[in-house]
Amino acid sequence: MRILITGAQGYVAGAAIPAIRKALPDAVLVGTDNGYFAPCVVPGMTVPDDQLNEFIQADIRTVDYQKFGKLDGAIHLAAISNDPIGNQFEGVTAEVNTDCAVRLAKYVKSTGGSRFVFASSCMVYGEATGGPRSETDPVGPITAYAKSKINSEIALQPLADESFMVTALRFCTAFGLAPRLRLDLVINDFVASAVTTGKIEILSDGSPWRPLIHVRDMARAMAWSLSRGGDPFLALNIGKDENTWQIGQLAKEVAAVLGGIEVSINTNAPPDRRSYKVDFSKFRALAPNHQPVEDFTASIKELRDALSKIDFGAESFRQSPFIRLSRLRTLQAANQLDDELRWVA
Repeated sequence: MRILITGAQGYVAGAAIPAIRKALPDAVLVGTDNGYFAPCVVPGMTVPDDQLNEFIQADIRTVDYQKFGKLDGAIHLAAISNDPIGNQFEGVTAEVNTDCAVRLAKYVKSTGGSRFVFASSCMVYGEATGGPRSETDPVGPITAYAKSKINSEIALQPLADESFMVTALRFCTAFGLAPRLRLDLVINDFVASAVTTGKIEILSDGSPWRPLIHVRDMARAMAWSLSRGGDPFLALNIGKDENTWQIGQLAKEVAAVLGGIEVSINTNAPPDRRSYKVDFSKFRALAPNHQPVEDFTASIKELRDALSKIDFGAESFRQSPFIRLSRLRTLQAANQLDDELRWVA
């Protein structure tokens, strides 16, 4: 079996590659990435690149897909990965996150492949009041990033059939330690702030609801998707009920685990419209053996221990390479990336 993993030098891939290797020890794993974040490695951690059989450095927008060869399946992680980047690079976000996802799925199917796993997002629910949202409820994406994810799902669904299974995993907001760490995620940000300043400051009013999932639990769902049965197309909420908090309460939970941390909430700020609860019952029914297992308290402590060893220098961690937009701005300032985030020759 030959499986392509895009975004292979990203945050999520740091957990996904070992999980897929464990689930499919004899598979040929082909990784591809454009290398934006390849050097952004936590000191002392080992990247999983050596668990790939092949690696192709390329921009997913321009690469000749024939280089990937005949594929049995693909896990598509390559994306403009958050709202701040999506808001600044809206056109690039639509091209990378939607157009490339559909083009790659068509290529995999054309080679005889039978599986396409797409990393979607619960952000597609947008501002969702009331009870937890199921997969059959209306979506309401607010940001360029969220719109790109639901547009991908819509375009991918017609490609699915009995011989080509498409799984759109609507992940909650990721958190947890991985070799190529991101600190522009809410829990990771809270822990980094606590470690470096002794405080957690929330600039919003803290009221939005947000479900979260450990990056290693995301990988478990991907491994399941490569062997699942059932409907040819499946959009599925991935997470667990216990990991849903209001942002203000989440900050207090993180502070309680770490101890001695001050929490500041700007109660006069307007609420963040990105607020939603999610129903995970379908995921529990379909994948009982691949449910999230990572412990919240242990995960916070693991992050704290790793971040305590990083010297961020005189700058805030929010100006470090572990913040995706900061890294891209640094590359642009050095004239290494152009306005469309293409490498400058």
